[in-house]
Amino acid sequence: MDVAVIMPDHVHLIFTLLQGEDELPCSLAEVMKGIKGVSSRRINQLLGRRGLLWQDESFDHVVRDSERSLAKFEYVCNNPVRAGLVSCADEYPWLWRSWVEGRRDADMQ
Repeated sequence: MDVAVIMPDHVHLIFTLLQGEDELPCSLAEVMKGIKGVSSRRINQLLGRRGLLWQDESFDHVVRDSERSLAKFEYVCNNPVRAGLVSCADEYPWLWRSWVEGRRDADMQ
């Protein structure tokens, strides 16, 4: 995970797809299904409710290495600012950046 921001009505993530057990990269659809499944169960559990949480549609996009740019990261980080939720990205509690908050996999080594 490089960056994640949870907005009131959507989520932005930039991450690298890892290899599965078969040594092939996991598909974006497979990863998103896992993220949506786990998060919807947990959110519904916390809210004491049942039912669908995420819409079927999504705007998933594979960012190629050549497209990975500072502009993409800044766009995601500044989403709460553009939405008027905070005056600067650092104030937003639901923003996580690997270069600021740290990489979890680095902590585990």
